[in-house]
Amino acid sequence: MKRLKRVLLIDDYEADNFMHEMLFEEMGCADEIVVKLNGREALDYLTTPQQGQLPRPDLICLDINMPVMNGWEFLAAYEALDEDMRGGVVLMMLTTSLNPDDKSLADSNEAISDFVSKPLTREALGELLSKHFPDLEV
Repeated sequence: MKRLKRVLLIDDYEADNFMHEMLFEEMGCADEIVVKLNGREALDYLTTPQQGQLPRPDLICLDINMPVMNGWEFLAAYEALDEDMRGGVVLMMLTTSLNPDDKSLADSNEAISDFVSKPLTREALGELLSKHFPDLEV
């Protein structure tokens, strides 16, 4: 069965992280789920080799409103990274934001594959995985 190698959840709200982690585990679609509480932690993670290799998750779920470095600040820094640190990653903006400007900004940014309201449901995650990873078995 084909699964995602690694999913990176970037969100300061631990309850959402816990719920989303459990959802990925229940669906059995990821080998590893990594949680970072803000954009700075996530950038440090993405740019620090582990066992000689950069982590390169298949999927990043990014919240907008976080302390230290918010989702938009993370995105600007992420886009400036070398291709080998970010290539081939599906980046999903996962947020409670009701601000229509956030949706417009996300839609106009090529790095963002999807803009989704949280919390994720099993149905929404299944649809997103089918859309962005059609060879995945969920």
